[in-house]
Amino acid sequence: MPKKRPSFRRTRQTKIVATLGPATSSAEAIRKLFEAGVDVFRLNFSHGKQEDHAARLALIREVEREFDHPIAVMADLQGPKLRLGTFADGPVKLTEGQSFRLSLQPRTGDATGVTLPHPEIFAAIEPGQALLLDDGKVRLKVVDCGPDFADTVVEAGSRLSDRKGVNVPNAVLPLSPLTDKDRDDLRFALDIDVDWVALSFVQRPEDVAEARKLIAGRAQVIVKLEKPAAIQHLDELVELTDAVMVARGDLGVEMPAEDVPSLQKRIIRASRQAGKPVIVATQMLESMIMSPTPTRAEASDVATAVFDGADAVMLSAETASGDFPLEAVTMMDRIARRVEKDPIYRTILDAVHYDPENTSADAISAAARQVAHTIGAVAIATYTTSGSTTLRAARERPEVPILCLTSNLQTARRMGLCWGVHAVHTEDVNNFTEMVGKACRLARHDGFGSAGQRIVVTAGVPFGTPGNTNVLRIAWIED
Repeated sequence: MPKKRPSFRRTRQTKIVATLGPATSSAEAIRKLFEAGVDVFRLNFSHGKQEDHAARLALIREVEREFDHPIAVMADLQGPKLRLGTFADGPVKLTEGQSFRLSLQPRTGDATGVTLPHPEIFAAIEPGQALLLDDGKVRLKVVDCGPDFADTVVEAGSRLSDRKGVNVPNAVLPLSPLTDKDRDDLRFALDIDVDWVALSFVQRPEDVAEARKLIAGRAQVIVKLEKPAAIQHLDELVELTDAVMVARGDLGVEMPAEDVPSLQKRIIRASRQAGKPVIVATQMLESMIMSPTPTRAEASDVATAVFDGADAVMLSAETASGDFPLEAVTMMDRIARRVEKDPIYRTILDAVHYDPENTSADAISAAARQVAHTIGAVAIATYTTSGSTTLRAARERPEVPILCLTSNLQTARRMGLCWGVHAVHTEDVNNFTEMVGKACRLARHDGFGSAGQRIVVTAGVPFGTPGNTNVLRIAWIED
């Protein structure tokens, strides 16, 4: 262990993801966000220039070096954006019952219709199909359509202006989630060494396979579940991805709002059962974009995600462009810590506990949780190269923190997204005895325990074999 390595640890298990943007692009702002509780920084490629994201990542790495603690960085790709054309004389007012034509052909928009420059939509719709404009503020019903037009009737009207978004509920569009812009952004993000790549507009398992081929192991993949069509393939998508994001804002546009809470729980359970990190995102503390305090409903929303055992909760505009980014992170940290101290929290986590798979690695990880509980250990230490040993430990949702020791810096950074994991990038060890001694020293140094207390140690022997967790040991922390 390096002599000058500072002691650092979080006092909660749930992780916080924060989006960087104009409000948080300085070295001081990023440092303060990290100190306030951010575990993963999100670079949103829907906004800003590539050089802006590179500059922010460089500042994150400076903070990482200062604290000698690995920090995860996520690149969130924009995905296809389906938008209307423009209107000749400014916004129009659509009223219920009126006719409105969408056309592939360029035309000057007015109250009778507008251009929709997306042939993929016309290829996927049929009479009776609902179309949602401007995040659902306008609802159209298709009465007739062809390869280049759709005649619709307005079912819910509102003001409509240039370039508003279009959603097609309950339809699988013949679109790749990776546009030309996304492919360029992906190449750039991998070149600057992001740790996670979030895919937007995922509809089918094939969408994940396409992205994985391009990423080629240089980062891990997050599937954003924001299209109802993707839910039909939930188990397959969870199996194919490395992590999942519940993008509730987009889900809530294309499906009834009352369906989103139960779907959120379903996604969290599926992800937890598979041992894949799951993020709950969108509008969590929305009012804090302009207010220093959240609504009570928002606080309850964050708490619900924590109670459900989500690995992480995410802030978007609250930290990217809001007036109170530091207060938003501080509030999210306070809510998570308060929930995790509630006796009901552990009761709920234990009530939804998944049987280990029929493997020695899962058996060891499940045993580590039970042993730690029985002997009153202060931490479970995992030694890992790929991260699989640590992910198995996190899947068990133990009562104590998980200390992840790894000689792979990329693995240490990626673990920043995982529930309960405190990752330490450390030099490799030569044998199991050396590893146990190092785990005990690090547990004491980072404040997990003191002399005379015990930790549970798991690893795979021989070292360097991914997924080969086969050893468990109880160790005493010494002076």
